[in-house]
Amino acid sequence: MKPTIYDVAKEANVSIATVSKIINNTGRISEKTKKKVFDIMQELDYHPSSVAAALTGKKTFTIGVLVPDIANPFFAEVARALENNARITGYSMILCSTDYHRDREQDYLDLLIKKQVDGIIIATEPVELNVLKKLNNRKIPFLMFSIGHLALTSQVVTTDDLKGGYLAGRYLLEKGHRNIAIITEIERASGKLRLDGFIQSLVDEGINIDNTLVIQSKSIIEEAKKASHQIFMLEEKPTAVFASTDLIAAVFINEARKAKISIPNDLSIIGFDNTIHAEITDPGLTTIAQPISELAHYAIHQLLQSIENPALPKHRIMLAPTIVERESVRDLNEKDSSKQS
Repeated sequence: MKPTIYDVAKEANVSIATVSKIINNTGRISEKTKKKVFDIMQELDYHPSSVAAALTGKKTFTIGVLVPDIANPFFAEVARALENNARITGYSMILCSTDYHRDREQDYLDLLIKKQVDGIIIATEPVELNVLKKLNNRKIPFLMFSIGHLALTSQVVTTDDLKGGYLAGRYLLEKGHRNIAIITEIERASGKLRLDGFIQSLVDEGINIDNTLVIQSKSIIEEAKKASHQIFMLEEKPTAVFASTDLIAAVFINEARKAKISIPNDLSIIGFDNTIHAEITDPGLTTIAQPISELAHYAIHQLLQSIENPALPKHRIMLAPTIVERESVRDLNEKDSSKQS
């Protein structure tokens, strides 16, 4: 039989009310008594019921996290960083991966509401704003991660995707590239912003990009493969490609190898995210790095502030991306450079 709060109170020789106050961190209880009760809880392997806490209107010390694809290394690393930061603050995390299905997104949000989570971090991009309005109506704090809806007032923690796209374009231009293609998820806000920043870098240099060089692809392996081959089949091939995620870039490098295309001698590529893919590809992937650890830290901090004080003004925190140079971009300015077999 599972131990109960009554068993803890009996072993500690204190009242049930005292145990309850210690669990919920209320009232004035001495540190000595707290330690004694916590030690007995550990000995008895007693865990307070989050369901019971929810029914009494108290915190469950759980947060929900909604991501579009846990198989994507970026979201996997984000989930790990969020969980690490949540644990430090005494919170547990329920992770839901929608696999880009809108109905699954709605189902998971309904599930998290039923689980009485204290707050939700949303890294998907809901099309129906009613989904988010439901959270507002139920007074469930939520934070948009890497995305933001201007139609709603909410906490937002994101990377400056516009600047990131611009940095990628400027980097390739500085390496002497002028005929550049881009693979991006135009339907996702971050992908569109990265595209806009990239195009702006070319415009500043007096270059207009051909529409045939803008390839749409979700950050999914099969779609990235198709996008890669679209570029391989172009009559006038670009000298470089900007992939708006490292996953797309890693797939591109692999498909290029199969097609006997040398990276970076025949074709250069730069990614975005700086995930594990960037380090393990061959050659190593030059990429625009997102500060994942810092993003996760701010996301948990901002969400917990909203949980503690729902009336707190909403903030939009935007962190700057940086370039991490590896070996996937060839410098066309080096006159003595030559192709190697």
